[in-house]
Amino acid sequence: MTTKTIDGIKALTRQLLGHIGEDPGRDGLKRTPERVALAWEFLAKGYDQTLEQVVGDACFEEQYDEMVTVKDIDFFSMCEHHLLPFFGRAHVGYLPDGRVIGLSKIPRIIDMYARRLQVQERMTLQIANALMEVLKPKGVGVVVEGIHMCMQMRGVEKQNCYATTSHMVGEFKSNQKTREEFLQIISMGRRG
Repeated sequence: MTTKTIDGIKALTRQLLGHIGEDPGRDGLKRTPERVALAWEFLAKGYDQTLEQVVGDACFEEQYDEMVTVKDIDFFSMCEHHLLPFFGRAHVGYLPDGRVIGLSKIPRIIDMYARRLQVQERMTLQIANALMEVLKPKGVGVVVEGIHMCMQMRGVEKQNCYATTSHMVGEFKSNQKTREEFLQIISMGRRG
């Protein structure tokens, strides 16, 4: 974000504080506009990243042809409808076709899309499409489980619900055994 953008967010935050009945000049709120601007700089950093930058040169020729799965990847995002957080875990699997990706790049891809205003459905699709683009594998499976503050803090106020989205491409979609193997792997030994 540019200095102009940061300054704009600070000014808008001061206005917001006034509109909800607060005094932006009171002691506890004096630095709030700056803190909010810096928080948004972090929360929206995905807009300043590209898939090419995130992946870099971390794709490798490798003749491994079994499923690669990375699961229980924590993510934090912001709902584009209410500007409230949603967070949870993503699970990703792919079937290589002569290329693999450095495992740490998968959570980085997830973070790039999560650090934008989002809906969980779009984010799930973006993660799968990104892996298809950079690896050109035989298939990709993505499952995302999210807890949405817009449902828990306001609106229906349901504290124990979460949303699950999935997107299957290639053999994960066309081959039932592949899909079942992926779903079984991500359900094994689940973290608390």
